[in-house]
Amino acid sequence: MGTKEKIQEEVDVLEQEAHQHEIVLHNDEVNTFDFVIESLIRVCEHTLEQAEQCTILVHYKGKCIVKSGTYKDLEPRCSELLRIGLSAELV
Repeated sequence: MGTKEKIQEEVDVLEQEAHQHEIVLHNDEVNTFDFVIESLIRVCEHTLEQAEQCTILVHYKGKCIVKSGTYKDLEPRCSELLRIGLSAELV
């Protein structure tokens, strides 16, 4: 393996470590589909289709990863989801 490949491999590992956090949204019996969809679009920058798919998964599976990234990026997003009444956790 050449130097270029070794450097790329190290960059790949660092990127993976930087993105090891996720926001998991949990199902609840309180919020409407529309509210959850609108919230994911606003807070997590989802497209309409992404938000709809995540909302359906949460409804039928009980939870869904709605955003992956760095802790620094995800922490305020998760806090906002919690503030508006959704059941979310940062893992």
